[in-house]
Amino acid sequence: MTIRLATRASLLARTQSGHVADALRELSGQDVEIVHVKSHGDADQSTPLASFGGVGVFVAAVREAVLRGEADIAVHSLKDLPTEPAPGLVVAAIPLREDPRDVLVTRDGRTVMTLPAGARVGTGSPRRAAQLLAARPDLEVVPVRGNVDTRLRTVTDGTLDAVVLARAGLARLDRLDAVSEAIEPDLMLPAPGQGALAVECRDVDVDAALLDALRSLDDAATRAAVTAERSLLATLEAGCSAPVGAYATVSGEGEALLVHLTGNVVSLDGTVSVRKSVTGAAGDAVAVGRELALDLLASGAPGLSPVRGSAS
Repeated sequence: MTIRLATRASLLARTQSGHVADALRELSGQDVEIVHVKSHGDADQSTPLASFGGVGVFVAAVREAVLRGEADIAVHSLKDLPTEPAPGLVVAAIPLREDPRDVLVTRDGRTVMTLPAGARVGTGSPRRAAQLLAARPDLEVVPVRGNVDTRLRTVTDGTLDAVVLARAGLARLDRLDAVSEAIEPDLMLPAPGQGALAVECRDVDVDAALLDALRSLDDAATRAAVTAERSLLATLEAGCSAPVGAYATVSGEGEALLVHLTGNVVSLDGTVSVRKSVTGAAGDAVAVGRELALDLLASGAPGLSPVRGSAS
């Protein structure tokens, strides 16, 4: 059997899918064929992501390739996946997560707190923009889209003073040399699921050897952490373009595993922020995320930004 793996056609998507393909070849002993799919988000690079609703814009076409039988599995950046289950599909594996932090890229090695007043910082993420403005209201945040090289070029050619990107993507592309600062979660919480990959397959009629390989690829601690983060997002009814940050860590061993989750909701202009934390059993990660979301809502999160009502 040849495993057909569907992925977006961008360089980053192809690179991270290649890592999954290599692991599956080793685990299953089967060949893996890469099926490139162009998503709506990739085809339209001029429209801000928030205009799409931010939900599923990069995954729908890839999922459809699996549902139509043109591929056996799909690999996604987990932060791009809507929190609602997709009919006919299941997330069969979440491999070990990369460092989920955001990073700042500048020409001169400056950090968020040492950028000059009025510096132009590029990001296409309302979450990043809101947290940047909360820390540095004197910055000018500029919307920017495109692949990693395109966004890095806005700094090297002087269009922008800095851009904020996910460290995981740069690590997978071997471009960490461009990083000026890895932004700690105390300053900027990552997106729920950031740094993690999701491998989806159909929920019926899946080859047994493939299922065994996917189970071996799954990392239990990563799954617990991102499950808590995405449960928070789902309870807030916030899409992936909303200014919601979440970061969970897992500690302990065996049945004593604990998940510690921190989340925040920030107004789009950065002037108001609610940040809370909670710890619970990793086996109850969904409940942990829900508990923290309700705490955020009780602390005033609904009035901060257009979070509720944009279901993911």
